Amino acid sequence: MRKIRLGSGAGYSGDRLEPALDLIEHGNIDYIGFECLAERTIALAHEQMLRNPEKGYNEFLEYRMNGILPLFDRKQFKVITNMGAANPRAAVRVVAEMAAKRTKRRLKIAAVYGDDILDTIDTYRDYIIMETGEKLGSLGNSIISANAYIGAEAIVEALKGGADIVIGGRIADPALFLGPLMYEFGWKPTDSEKVGKGILVGHLLECSSQVMGGYFADPGFKDVPELWNIGFPIAEVDESGDAVITKLPSAGGMVTPATVKEQIIYEIHDPRAYFTPDGVADYSQVGVEEIGKDKVAVRGASGKPSNGMYKVSVGYKDGFIGEGEISYGGPGAYERAELAGKIITERLKYRKVPVEEIRVDYIGVNSLYKEPLSLRLNANERNNAEVRLRVAIRTKTKEDAELVGNEVETLYLNGPAGGGGAWKNVKEVIAVASILIPRKDISVGVEYQEV
Repeated sequence: MRKIRLGSGAGYSGDRLEPALDLIEHGNIDYIGFECLAERTIALAHEQMLRNPEKGYNEFLEYRMNGILPLFDRKQFKVITNMGAANPRAAVRVVAEMAAKRTKRRLKIAAVYGDDILDTIDTYRDYIIMETGEKLGSLGNSIISANAYIGAEAIVEALKGGADIVIGGRIADPALFLGPLMYEFGWKPTDSEKVGKGILVGHLLECSSQVMGGYFADPGFKDVPELWNIGFPIAEVDESGDAVITKLPSAGGMVTPATVKEQIIYEIHDPRAYFTPDGVADYSQVGVEEIGKDKVAVRGASGKPSNGMYKVSVGYKDGFIGEGEISYGGPGAYERAELAGKIITERLKYRKVPVEEIRVDYIGVNSLYKEPLSLRLNANERNNAEVRLRVAIRTKTKEDAELVGNEVETLYLNGPAGGGGAWKNVKEVIAVASILIPRKDISVGVEYQEV
């Protein structure tokens, strides 16, 4: 039975490059997928494109391509990525210019577009925001981006058109790997069971080293070898859609039934109905089997047709966060930090700062779990040798957000004793809302550039 080998090149925007280059060099892979978008990432990319129409793609695009392009001279592989972010066409132009200098091979580069629906977002102002239950119109004029999660359809079209590199925007994570499977094996969108299996393959690869023990590692409980040298996974997939997840022998990390199972359930609300643009995957009958060292067979996924809707990520401006930090050490460190937190809270009230939300964190004491869980974890003991106080507020204006950091800084002279290492920062909040729109409203397309 015919098989192809897919490699994972990245699991998030700033992921490491060396493991991807190792896969291309030594992994005998046919395709490598770089998943580099998150909900806020693409909204921030839109902001960048507003400042410069030739930007808006992933900030590490040139860095990655600088390493990848020379490998085309001696290896046969194709690249699929969503590093185009808000501006896939600009990303293609940049890669084409680089390819002319970095490789001798003729390449065809495809831009996948159609996910950006900002121009028509007002059409959906009465649609319900999934996270809040409010209408999209409640966001007013604060919206800066709107991108639909598109599927594998345009990737398949680009590969049929001879593309060596496919660069899109908000392509759904599993689709980066499903697209090559559909193209190579001739699967149709209506082949729901095979598409469901392909979605699972994509899900196993989309987070790079996570399936090899990265996020799995927990010293003394779940030990992972050579975590400093962890590599990225390979999926060897046959025409039926069943797969073997493996890795390079030289790479750190491990592929075991446990690491694979943990990745299968990652971010899955209902294993019987994992909704994607390409179909509804069913993982409820999946089985994994260790068939060799760092080789795990994955079988039993299935699927159902798409629900006819596309999820749209809407980025919007949601005010500013101001924060200030200061450290206390030695006897009574927690008590002094607690007093400092109370001082800042009262000072903000005294100055009538219009605070929409406030957090007072004692880092190392309650910053992860808050009360009352932190009290239980610390067994009600406050004998901390050092505590870092963080006070953060959310406000509508930058000027108001700046005040909390200024107040924290004044603790140097205004007490309590022994504060040091004060730090302050203000950042604009880019938030994300989600809506579902009819699939028929989205029209994807492909453009090519040869070099």
